[in-house]
Amino acid sequence: MISVKAGFCGKELILETGLLAKQAHGSVTLRVGDTTILSTVVADKNPKLESDFFPLMVNYNERYYAGGKIPGGFLKREGRPKDKEILISRIIDRPIRPLFPEGFRNEVQVVPTVLSVDTELQTDALAIIASSASLMISWVPFSGPVAAVRVGYVDGTLVVNPTNEELKKSDLDIIVAGTADAILMIEGEAKEVSEAIFIEAVELAHKEMQPYIEMQIELQRLCKTEKLEMPLFKFDEILKKEVEEYATEKIRNANENADKMKRNENMKLAYNETVEALKDKYTEDKIKQIPAICHAIEEVVVRDAIVMHEKRPDGRALDEIRALDVQVGILPRVHGCGLFTRGQTQCLSAITLGSEKDSQLLDDMYGKENKNFMLHYNFPPFSVGEVGRYGSPGRREIGHGNLAERSFNAVLPTKDAFPYTIRIVAEVLESNGSSSMATICASTLGMLNAGVPLKDSVAGIAMGLVTCEDKYKVLTDIQGVEDHLGDMDFKVAGTKNGITAFQLDIKLLGISSSILKEALEQAKKARLEILTAMDKVITNAGNEVSDNAPKFKTIHVNTDKIRILIGPGGKNIKAIIEETGSDVDIQDTGIVTIFSSSTDIMDKTIALIERYTKEPEIDDIYQGTVKNITDFGAFVEISPGVEGLCHISELAYERVESVDQILNTGDVIEVKVISLSSGKIGLSRKALLEKPEGYVEPPKRSNFNNDSGRRNDNNNRDRGYNRDRDGRR
Repeated sequence: MISVKAGFCGKELILETGLLAKQAHGSVTLRVGDTTILSTVVADKNPKLESDFFPLMVNYNERYYAGGKIPGGFLKREGRPKDKEILISRIIDRPIRPLFPEGFRNEVQVVPTVLSVDTELQTDALAIIASSASLMISWVPFSGPVAAVRVGYVDGTLVVNPTNEELKKSDLDIIVAGTADAILMIEGEAKEVSEAIFIEAVELAHKEMQPYIEMQIELQRLCKTEKLEMPLFKFDEILKKEVEEYATEKIRNANENADKMKRNENMKLAYNETVEALKDKYTEDKIKQIPAICHAIEEVVVRDAIVMHEKRPDGRALDEIRALDVQVGILPRVHGCGLFTRGQTQCLSAITLGSEKDSQLLDDMYGKENKNFMLHYNFPPFSVGEVGRYGSPGRREIGHGNLAERSFNAVLPTKDAFPYTIRIVAEVLESNGSSSMATICASTLGMLNAGVPLKDSVAGIAMGLVTCEDKYKVLTDIQGVEDHLGDMDFKVAGTKNGITAFQLDIKLLGISSSILKEALEQAKKARLEILTAMDKVITNAGNEVSDNAPKFKTIHVNTDKIRILIGPGGKNIKAIIEETGSDVDIQDTGIVTIFSSSTDIMDKTIALIERYTKEPEIDDIYQGTVKNITDFGAFVEISPGVEGLCHISELAYERVESVDQILNTGDVIEVKVISLSSGKIGLSRKALLEKPEGYVEPPKRSNFNNDSGRRNDNNNRDRGYNRDRDGRR
């Protein structure tokens, strides 16, 4: 077994090979504390040179046993990948993909699996290191190594590889991946941090990842790895030259069109004309190369126009945002909605507010938690004018939705201030690039329209980078073709005060922090422009929750009454919920949160709760049940477990010889509280009856003088009411 070591925040990070999964083409086990990640690489040695893409698949897996847990629910084995696993798979894929040779068409599968987990640390950055190390010692050609570092910002200080406890207090959570010389990928969120802090964190991360790059190089040396030379896909040189001569001008003319659909039609026509012109001169397998050669020409044309002539396909200036249109409230029945259109990218957000029971239960190797804010992103094929598959969301939808969701963590209200569960569904209705940033803008509009008290509005913008020869240009608000043919997709979201989320993907072998600084400054200018347009339509000043949303109210009850409110086996609270349809959440502290469909239902729910919890007060009226009849009155249960005495003299205005003349055990009667003394409750039925004409109220006397609740003997004797234990006068 071969191993290398490096320091990792006071611990040892160990990379070892030769013990586990020895039949894989590359197998590395990473260990830090109690965290163990096995990463394997297997590649097909037969390239698929007819393919027009590199078939790389990264499948990150978390096993429940890693945290000493058994999966919850009916099925007791791991099933389809959880969103978290998909997101980390994407985080690993993005920095390693650009480092394979151009034209490499061998199928490659990278599988990092968490075998044991330490609850102190997240595993995503570690999984990038493990994946890169397994590629380094495999035969697969790979221009690595790649390493990753997480950086936090706690109490004004940048913290490298913070623990989970430190992350809870951190204003920044950023993962940076790169090579020895440059940055390849950035992912994370922040609590409105400045661009300066962001750049400082990126530069620190790149510095701190160097030991993890060096240890991979050492591991490769110790393993004496030999990289195999594989056939790479290349165009036929004679065909390529002829296509360039015939198609370049046609493609250049087709490129200059502000309308995406017309541009695509013109470009397709140029491709087809080229195929028709040359199809009789070449064999079928070479004719199949013509569209790909045309695509390569299109890339050169777009890059040359932007970098050399500052001319974008739609004619905009390099730092210009497309035309904006902002609307809210166009759907009558939803709790809130926003429509955000930027050029030919359009997103409709629909907001639904629910109670605690509508929250999502997350169950993984770390444990269980409830999620009260969800953003689900949909990208239907009609949004790009195509016929496509409908089904469960793919990796792209999950990734874009997660980025948009994280952008709001810094501005969401606390649960105490706004106890709703919030679900956003973002429907991308048109797309010409940067639909995830349009999702953020539409979601802000929708939540404000629903009455969610955001701390501030959030907007997002996607920045691009185009290089040509030794020059480059940074682009604001990239459209689809600039994303597809450019070198960078840098998404930045935030408020007017700072950054809240970000994602950087690079197709080059990395970029410098100076380019990042330039992109961030342009992004800030664009973000403020978009926020100004949104604020003209709606802000978070004084918005009320939609009439269609459930109503909520928080009341406080005596903690001694909680047991009575819940009842044996939850009988009482279940009865209230069944009768009203409300959602009721009871906390041990005596805080009761109620969600109801209307104000009337809310009032009814509160009244039913108060039957169990409200302390009686003078003049309160109850529908009570007669529990016991005595010779001096009736004991009436006015709320569960709470009884009062309705003395025989308070049953009626006329003289009552015997209580059982008018009452029986089990009768339900209306009574009024007339006295409260030392925990004893005096009730009156008479006070709620119509007073007979000419009736004279007798003098007020003390009702009680002992624990039995009997009236004073002298008073009773004077009125002839006193009875002995046998009931005789």
